[in-house]
Amino acid sequence: MKTTFELNENERIDDLLAGGLKIIQHKNEFCFSLDAVLLAHFATVRKNSYGLDLGTGTGVIPLLLSPRVRKMEALEINPVTAEIAVRNMQLNNLADKIRVQQGDLCRIEQYYKAGSMDFVVSNPPYRQINQGQLNLLDGVARARHEITAKLDDVVRAASYVLKYRGRFAMVHLPERLGEIMVAFHKYKIAAKRLRLVQPKRDKSPNIVLIEGVKDGAPGGLKVEPVLVVHEDNGDYTKPLLAYYYPDRLAEMEGR
Repeated sequence: MKTTFELNENERIDDLLAGGLKIIQHKNEFCFSLDAVLLAHFATVRKNSYGLDLGTGTGVIPLLLSPRVRKMEALEINPVTAEIAVRNMQLNNLADKIRVQQGDLCRIEQYYKAGSMDFVVSNPPYRQINQGQLNLLDGVARARHEITAKLDDVVRAASYVLKYRGRFAMVHLPERLGEIMVAFHKYKIAAKRLRLVQPKRDKSPNIVLIEGVKDGAPGGLKVEPVLVVHEDNGDYTKPLLAYYYPDRLAEMEGR
């Protein structure tokens, strides 16, 4: 893996609109979306905690969580995006705080100790291989479909590294919520928070955010208010403006 910052062909630098953070992305690889931003804001991350991002891609979630953590690990199977994630940490002067590991979460035991993490986050592939058409770009296909890791693998890996009462937060599809609950129960993660996300008020939810506690007591699931992304005119709602443009929201509310 390269350890020096450089911008290669087909790469660009985007502004994360969060504390001056920037991110390198490759046009032929999977680029982060709203889902990752929602997860970063949803996850319960206590100050000075130590955590892991499973399937980090180019490292967007650790970047967004960096002000709130003591240290963080990031695991990514795709060597191309893992190398970009390394440079993203260097670009933002976070290489000492966030360590990127290229590797397979299905072999989690090779990289991290059991019970070593305060929290785990993951924006995993959403769709089973037989659902929808696979993208022709290999990296994008692996990020969207369960080619290298299934839902069960992700939850198992999270459970393995979590401390007692550590937290696991994940973003996924509402249609797979039943499978998620089964996997949580199988690996002794008690679901404690759930939030559905709608693109507009008159649209059905297309994203689910869920968080559970390792070895937590059963019951006590809190279903939070639905998060609406866009107003009817296409503008971001206030919660989304707070994520992306807090200064603009402050100006609007100050009028």
